Amino acid sequence: MTEAKSSGSSRPGKLKNKEISAELRDTPGWKGRDRRSSIQRTYQFPSFRAALAFVSFVGELAEDRAHHPDIDIRYNRVTLTLSTHDAGGLTRFDFELARLIDQ
Repeated sequence: MTEAKSSGSSRPGKLKNKEISAELRDTPGWKGRDRRSSIQRTYQFPSFRAALAFVSFVGELAEDRAHHPDIDIRYNRVTLTLSTHDAGGLTRFDFELARLIDQ
């Protein structure tokens, strides 16, 4: 994998299909989307307040890593979509953040 530069920080290169398959096996609950250019997972919570608390938690993780998911909130359901836009697809950063969110 090659490293790409973005905004002065080192970014990993876009993963190949074989690498994406291996990462998906290690990241249960997440599914490849849009011809494997992103991964997505939906979470369900007992209330809107609990969903918002989860979004706040995800926001802190994302800010700490400067890697931000797309977030869709539908009352007690939160859908997260991860992709490394400057790489044009999935990188190890997407899977690392997904696993941190699920811990």
